[in-house]
Amino acid sequence: MENIEKRDLYDINRKLTGKTIFKGEAIPDGKYITVVLVFIQNSEGKFLIQKRSKIKNGKFATTGGHPKAGEDSIQGILTEVKEEIGLDLNPKALQLYYSGRSDKDKVFWDDYYIKMDVPNIENLVSQKEEVDSVCWLSIDEIEALMKEDKFFKNDYEEFEILLTWLKKGTQIL
Repeated sequence: MENIEKRDLYDINRKLTGKTIFKGEAIPDGKYITVVLVFIQNSEGKFLIQKRSKIKNGKFATTGGHPKAGEDSIQGILTEVKEEIGLDLNPKALQLYYSGRSDKDKVFWDDYYIKMDVPNIENLVSQKEEVDSVCWLSIDEIEALMKEDKFFKNDYEEFEILLTWLKKGTQIL
């Protein structure tokens, strides 16, 4: 199933081109795909973090991925969270805190934040190809993992953007 997953291609203005590529295929020059991720924060201020499987580098990260062909950004993050950690998110509670473009990586980024408590995370069903385990971590614990090179760098950069956004807003760290 992995190799039949398709992704929509966008132009530099994030308009659908009507073309797709298969997961793993090179992104053609002048075209982009979308990357989505979400940081889930509980009422204690901790974040739901996953330890990625060994084949996915084994580092800690937040949940994210690529929307499948036909999915928009919100549908994509809902699908990724359900597939990877077996959790249903309320799309109305999702807040887009960052949207950007990387010409080097040929991607558009959409980063989401949601405040929710998830009881009994040990009962979540993880997608074994992607995720070894999930845990709640504080900001300090996440920063410590990054210093030890145990947190996925791309996700940590998006986490830093989130912390800046949270400090500017009315959200409570």
